[in-house]
Amino acid sequence: MPQPLVKVPVHIVFGTKERKNLIPQNRLQELWSYMGGIARNQKIGLIIAGGMRDHLHMVVEVPATRNLSDIIRTFTSNSSRWMRETNRDFGWQSGYGAFGVNPSQIGTVTEYIAAQPEHHKKRNFEEEFLLMLKKAGVEYDPRYVFE
Repeated sequence: MPQPLVKVPVHIVFGTKERKNLIPQNRLQELWSYMGGIARNQKIGLIIAGGMRDHLHMVVEVPATRNLSDIIRTFTSNSSRWMRETNRDFGWQSGYGAFGVNPSQIGTVTEYIAAQPEHHKKRNFEEEFLLMLKKAGVEYDPRYVFE
């Protein structure tokens, strides 16, 4: 095969510093759009970005030439710098969750991210994230998940 043929969609989740509501409600859509600009500039396929005032979900297609931790660092560092222009206390948590998505399930995950306000009427971010870890079979130390 003369070229890499890759489709690796990943659902990425990361919280704000100390999981505080650091994203103003009136800037949520603007931040999701900003993430789209980062993706375009970096040639990363962004399928959706969304979330709540204390966390973000994204589905990205990881290019064959990039690694996931560098992609996440690109999104978090650029968006943090941009958000701090109007909120000097803004920051993302250092950790993140990343879950492979079967291409046939992208629609389901996209709908889930788009419906974040509805989901969070039933459970908070911490409950949501722990459930995601459980469903994905990710082993973790509960002492350090939300540090």
